[in-house]
Amino acid sequence: MAVGLKPAAGLLPVKGIRLASTSAGIYARTREDLALVEFDESAAVSAVFTRNDFSAAPVIVARKHLMQYKGHRFCLINAGNANAGTGSKGVEDAMATCENLASLAGCKTEAVLPFSTGVIGQDLPVDKITSAFPYLMGNLTETNWNKCSQAIITTDTMTKGISKQIDLDGITVTVTGIAKGSGMIRPDMATMLAFIGTDASVDNKVLDKILNDVVTTSFNRICVDGDMSTNDACVLIATGKSGHKTISAPDSDNYHKLQDVVNEVCTHLATAIVRDGEGATKFICIQVEQGGNRQECLDIAYAIATSPLVKTAFFASDPNWGRILAAIGRAGVTDLNINNISMYINDCLIVEKGYRATEYTEESGKQAMKSDELLLRVVLDRGKHQETMWTCDLSHEYVRINAEYRS
Repeated sequence: MAVGLKPAAGLLPVKGIRLASTSAGIYARTREDLALVEFDESAAVSAVFTRNDFSAAPVIVARKHLMQYKGHRFCLINAGNANAGTGSKGVEDAMATCENLASLAGCKTEAVLPFSTGVIGQDLPVDKITSAFPYLMGNLTETNWNKCSQAIITTDTMTKGISKQIDLDGITVTVTGIAKGSGMIRPDMATMLAFIGTDASVDNKVLDKILNDVVTTSFNRICVDGDMSTNDACVLIATGKSGHKTISAPDSDNYHKLQDVVNEVCTHLATAIVRDGEGATKFICIQVEQGGNRQECLDIAYAIATSPLVKTAFFASDPNWGRILAAIGRAGVTDLNINNISMYINDCLIVEKGYRATEYTEESGKQAMKSDELLLRVVLDRGKHQETMWTCDLSHEYVRINAEYRS
């Protein structure tokens, strides 16, 4: 069960974005597994993708379409089949779905951006997907964000979505986002997909900057199991339908207002993925403080977040803090002075100046670890930099889910 998370609900429509979803029969059981997002060709579209060298076919195609063409009209998303590890046939299959949809909609093939999530190494069921297109095209509506959030999930236990509104030039601007992800999650895109829409008017280069900056501190700061997916993608669409003056440079009040709210939406979606981590019973915020530079803070946070020994100790509510120290020590930070390091779990001081704190007791550590939401603070005392990551524990249920994933 997800830690402190409720299913997406009450998602607000975004002017200029219409959505539809259906069951294409990709899964053995009947469930919604195909979604379509439509927007005007005048919309600004930005996207970031996984850095995995085995990037899936839809990632290859979507990247290519984004570079080749600027009149995008659709995001096509299927769950249940990743179309990864499928070679040239996978690319041909992804292109076939784009071509079929483009023919039906009367647009260029490059106007379609494909996305897939699910089992790796299986051929995409192109006929099942394309046969669902007439239904999807006939049922597009601005109010289908909630339904589409259900259609894109895989091992998620619940949907993930959020809406926020801000005032720009006296006009109400909406930002709505949905995401999926529960396992195969680590930084450099976390298997996750996220789609954020806004009716703000933004120059495409400015939108690219907003997305890249925001992803750095949200989706690239989460870890469930340390495995980077082949299919990750995050898309930000700005339709320009709200009516305010176009944001054309990253130095205005409106730019900062929009960036802040997009960051809020992405951070909510990113942490929701961790809260719904496969088998998770604890949500853990790792905060590395007083670092000499940003990278060493991230290196230490990542070493802790990916340690199976640390994560299983959290699952057991066992204050085995030596495992955390070991992770810090192997993070590769140059000239790390362990005698300056302090560490807290919630309000419990465990390590002070590199050693067990004099007032620390095993009982106080156990009490701190019982909480299902934990703040782990590592204070390096070597500078002014601070970075945050979010992770979860590693449980018996995680092993079961992934052992049975293809059965």
